[in-house]
Amino acid sequence: MKRLLVKHIYMLFPLFFACQISHAQSVSGILAKADSLRVEYCFEESLALYDKALAAEPDSLRKMEILSSRALVENGAKMMDYVSEPVVVARQKFSLEDFFLYYPLDDKLWCAKPNQLDSVAHPLVKATCVPSDASTLYFSAADASGCRNIYRTDMGDESWTYPVLLNESMTSASDEIYPMLSTDEKDLYFASNGLYGVGGYDLYVAHWNERTKDWDAPVNMGFPYSSPYDDFLYVNSPDGKYTVFASNRECGKDSVYVYVLEYESTPIRKSVGNPSLMKDIASLIPEDDQTRLEKGGSITDEISENVETLRYMDKMEEVTSLRDSISVLTKELSLLRKDYELSDDEDQRERIAKVIIEGEGRLPGLGAALDEASAQLRKIEMDFLYKGVVIDPDKLMERADREVAGATAAYTFLKMDMAPWQEMAIDDPIVVFDYGFNILEEGQFAQDQRLPDGAVFQIWFLTSSTKAKISQLKGLTPVYEKKKDGKYFYKVGLFASYAEALGNLNKVKKLGFREVKIVAYIDGEPVNVDKAREWIAAGE
Repeated sequence: MKRLLVKHIYMLFPLFFACQISHAQSVSGILAKADSLRVEYCFEESLALYDKALAAEPDSLRKMEILSSRALVENGAKMMDYVSEPVVVARQKFSLEDFFLYYPLDDKLWCAKPNQLDSVAHPLVKATCVPSDASTLYFSAADASGCRNIYRTDMGDESWTYPVLLNESMTSASDEIYPMLSTDEKDLYFASNGLYGVGGYDLYVAHWNERTKDWDAPVNMGFPYSSPYDDFLYVNSPDGKYTVFASNRECGKDSVYVYVLEYESTPIRKSVGNPSLMKDIASLIPEDDQTRLEKGGSITDEISENVETLRYMDKMEEVTSLRDSISVLTKELSLLRKDYELSDDEDQRERIAKVIIEGEGRLPGLGAALDEASAQLRKIEMDFLYKGVVIDPDKLMERADREVAGATAAYTFLKMDMAPWQEMAIDDPIVVFDYGFNILEEGQFAQDQRLPDGAVFQIWFLTSSTKAKISQLKGLTPVYEKKKDGKYFYKVGLFASYAEALGNLNKVKKLGFREVKIVAYIDGEPVNVDKAREWIAAGE
């Protein structure tokens, strides 16, 4: 009867394991569907599936993993209440290996990895931003655990200070990458996959607090800058016209889109309840992109083109065109000046100088034309108010935005050069010696061999006719050495009480030392142990 029962039990094992596998596959399928809804911005539906998976999952460790993923979706649902809709000027796909060189920043700004600041490989971080004129550098590098955090180093008299980690609020258990300081040095932009976000790397900004002289807690920049994908390397162009960042949304593993948006100092945020609309906003397709026109996402009907609105639109286009011309010319002159400084050929320098002088001569005229056109544009706007011209303001602004995007549709992504390899003198770390009693893999002598004032106890463990080697310390730290009458005496620890020294006495004995005893000192002078105990008891 027992053999029959055992036989039936063994027959049930395959069925049991089959059920377990089937259950695991079922939960995995639910989670896969939930994650696919997350990247489609269908957060409410995704949350319902995560709750279903939690109810079906018996394993406590798996439940914790599911809860962690669910938190990202919950964050996404909350972020739908604060969505901005920037004007997209341009987007372009680049290789992940050099996309950063196409940003509208200074030439030779990026140092290739590995370098002295960052030598550890990372799938997204390919270079370090090192401005040639910076007195402070912010950069991302891996710590001892392998997590990438943001560090700061300052230029001293002749070398850079040893890098220090930024504050706790800007450091997660995961990675922080691509820190970029604003032109006025009041904002620090970076990406993280460990702070409050919706999954992948999100974009954050921290503001400098003059009162505390530290960075405030970083804030997620929200949709559509952040997304369920990887979003990183956010900067505002030095001329104040554009916001630029990279993302692998709608990209393969080896490429990224670089998005160029019109800069908004205070973007208007709104609640978006429709996932389809949210996905359309997050796609960040330029307004003159033909694929967007085919989807009906751009302007298809025209404003009534009376004399007043035509005059307004023409003048707005003129202002935009002049601004673009000044921006492009300023950029070209900057590059030419650097070429002039680097060139050793006198003939070439003369030709470059001639072009620079000619370009600088054009700038005042363009600036004056821009001032005049801007004044005329303001006058037309005042005329609208005075004459009571009735127009549809929403369509006018939509048309105006389209003209701005259209005027910069020929936005040129200029590829900059990498910075040449340069040695950076970096100070050694300031090591704060730990004077607490310990047994380490390798013993250490106390950096400061002086004893503190007051009563202190130590453990005497070795007397030798020759100077002891590190290996002879057997891991004890901090060790104090004193030479007297041709012999070396070694003691360990600084104990504030006899009881504390006594509690560690056997630890030292178990290391195999023959001569082990507690000794005492008052104000650095040796005294009887009992006298030191009485001195402490008397509160002297």
